[in-house]
Amino acid sequence: MARMTGGEAIVKALAREGVQVAFGLPGVQLYGIVTAFRDEPIRFITVRHEGSSSYMADGYARAGGGIGVAVAVPGPGLLNASAGLNTAYSASSPVLMIAGQIPRNQIGKKIGVLHELDDQLDALAGSTKWRRSIHQVADAPKIVHEAFGQLRSGRPRPVVIDMPWDTMEEEVDVTLVDGGHPPRAAAPGADIDRAAEMLLRAERPAIYAGGGVHLSDAHEALAAVAEYLQAGVVETAEGKGAISDANELSLGAGLFPKSPLRRYLDAADVVLAVGSRCALAMFQPEQQVIQIDADPEEIGRNHKKTAGLGGDAKATLEKLLERLRAGGKPRASRKAEYQALRAEVGGLMTQEPNSSILRSLRQGIPEDAIVIAGMTQMGYFSRPFFPVYRPRTYITSSYSGNLGFEYPTAIGAKVANPNRPVVMIAGDGGFLYYAQEMATAVQQQINVVAVVFNDNAYGNVARDLDEHWGGKFGAELHNPDFVRLAEAYGAVGRRAKEPTEVGKLIADAVQMDRPVLIEVPVGRMGRPVFFSPLKTLPRYQH
Repeated sequence: MARMTGGEAIVKALAREGVQVAFGLPGVQLYGIVTAFRDEPIRFITVRHEGSSSYMADGYARAGGGIGVAVAVPGPGLLNASAGLNTAYSASSPVLMIAGQIPRNQIGKKIGVLHELDDQLDALAGSTKWRRSIHQVADAPKIVHEAFGQLRSGRPRPVVIDMPWDTMEEEVDVTLVDGGHPPRAAAPGADIDRAAEMLLRAERPAIYAGGGVHLSDAHEALAAVAEYLQAGVVETAEGKGAISDANELSLGAGLFPKSPLRRYLDAADVVLAVGSRCALAMFQPEQQVIQIDADPEEIGRNHKKTAGLGGDAKATLEKLLERLRAGGKPRASRKAEYQALRAEVGGLMTQEPNSSILRSLRQGIPEDAIVIAGMTQMGYFSRPFFPVYRPRTYITSSYSGNLGFEYPTAIGAKVANPNRPVVMIAGDGGFLYYAQEMATAVQQQINVVAVVFNDNAYGNVARDLDEHWGGKFGAELHNPDFVRLAEAYGAVGRRAKEPTEVGKLIADAVQMDRPVLIEVPVGRMGRPVFFSPLKTLPRYQH
């Protein structure tokens, strides 16, 4: 037992749980916790907008840094950070948000105290897995420990704790709690035996891999099961890199209605789905699916004929592989079939200028670099067609699909991987949501390469309105000179003369060891061929 403030109790508990970095914006209700960071070996990175704190924590977590931690003042600060929590929720990312709160004796009285938000934790119910308030200093260690238990068990979605500022500054005797939690267990043995029998009987098994493969570090186990079954691996956008695209069993993430991968997956008699809720898989009603998921409630949610394996993906795949090997010999190679299928999918990448730009991007970005694929035309196009060769090197906003997440998420990813290149792909509209974080990148020496495709518009919206709704409206933008903007912050600014020059500029930028912004002027790009067609009302038809 030792005497400490509420803020010190939280920070010491974080240190015991292995936290090394926290992102946040200091404010009057956070003095107790911000000052506590000075006395612990936890790096506190000051952001320029609370929204950035949760995005950075998410990027840090998904790039392999461990639990992402963000800190925000109550009320408007916490609400500013809510969009990033929503992204982390959609991507099942382990993020801990720590919020301040108004004084204990004023909570719920609705008297208009600074930053007051009535029932503020309830405001985050749809974007968090678990929420808890800490009103007594002595309760802080056990509640922080419980928060990490939530983050490290089941589906790792965001959790949030808050503490009144007077509790943060109050000093009492506190007993700390040892950190650490048991690892996620494999699925029950009987369920694994049943799944193994289905796969051993299958004539054309296939694998559908999602982001849960990354969260569990199940990459080697997945590749081994795929190799044994000679099952081609189809990935979700969040699952890209679950198996290297250099592996002959990787079929990529190009699963759209007219893609050959749709035909391949439809022909499978058993599909092993790993770490995906299968929301967009659209399996055939009669297909047998075996679903591995850390959250048993997700099993069968989107496909009725599902056999569940509720457990950690890595542990479950390792047990499944043992059972498969005991049940029979490895399958004959299907290399020729998969080579032909990959060539057929690759042959669909003909839309210009997208295809040439994407090839330039891949040529200029090192294989081990982490790519943040933004909500912009080249980000969309990269999902089915950008090859990924390493785990955790391709990050999207998942089904949250929110503009602006790209740059702060990239900063978080770079903090988690300081010795690897991190390249962000955004549009001009999305980048300007959080362009001020270039100041953070320069100050903290976080050397992200930001690639900004500039069409002076919210391009996807402008095109759709123009082509399907009778004319563009409200989507054209006035932008700064992006090169001079970068230089004003102390970063390096570059501008491509031609869009296909982007790869060379990236290759140069990753050698600079400084934050870099590369502007790529582009015109309007056509609707990606794999997007669902838009319906045009008769009065808007040309």
